[in-house]
Amino acid sequence: MEWIQSTTGRCRPDELGMTLVHEHLLIGYPGWQMDALAPRYVRAEALARGVDALQELRDLGVTTFLDPCPMDLGRDVEFMAEVSQRSGMRIICTTGAYKENEGLTYTFGALPLEEITDIYIKELSEGIGETGIRAGLIKVATGAPEITTYERKLLTAAGRAAAQVGCPVITHTDDASCGLEQLQILTGEGLEPHRILVGHSDGRADHAYHKSLAEGGAYVGFDRFGLDMLIPDAERIKSVIAMVEAGHTRSLCLSHDSICAAWLGRPIFAGSL
Repeated sequence: MEWIQSTTGRCRPDELGMTLVHEHLLIGYPGWQMDALAPRYVRAEALARGVDALQELRDLGVTTFLDPCPMDLGRDVEFMAEVSQRSGMRIICTTGAYKENEGLTYTFGALPLEEITDIYIKELSEGIGETGIRAGLIKVATGAPEITTYERKLLTAAGRAAAQVGCPVITHTDDASCGLEQLQILTGEGLEPHRILVGHSDGRADHAYHKSLAEGGAYVGFDRFGLDMLIPDAERIKSVIAMVEAGHTRSLCLSHDSICAAWLGRPIFAGSL
């Protein structure tokens, strides 16, 4: 029997129910605490918003909420656990670090591959910090147009750790690029492809790319529904239809990449200032 780890304990796969595979409660880019012009973060208010949002999702039939916030984007697993307890929604958190141009590049860049692997394994098997809350899977991320040396190291560490522990990996891609290379690196470390979800694959209406991921054995994340500023939902729907018609329905994972409780600091994107 395989078990799935959540912020409030473990469960069996058949207990997950309807699951949103890529949503967030909190997000904050590294250094958000130093932005003196940002609105003040009030934890109690964010907690109330998170509970309300997840209770609404429960009313719609959702029972599990995967928050793949990496450790360097404001991850707060105790916040997740409290929202879970108050809302009745099962929440799964992740270990792992974000892509090079927006994450903890200096710290993780200085660490050897073996130590990053051990960090991931510790958070999966023992817990995150002193919380006792264990991550359920690993998050990895790459930018565009190609995977950097730094990101390749994190992917390699994730593949090794996940293969050793037996957990899944969920990825971030920019512009639906590099997913096939992510898959190659992760499986090259012994991770089975059915344990990999290639995220944000709906960033381009490239049906051949989507089908190649599914044919490689991975799950395909069409997980930014509602973010029309990136690509219109009408194009996402066409991609879903193409995957269904190609016989890859069971490879699809749908979600929104929403932020339900609070931005930490300001929602700053590259080039926005």
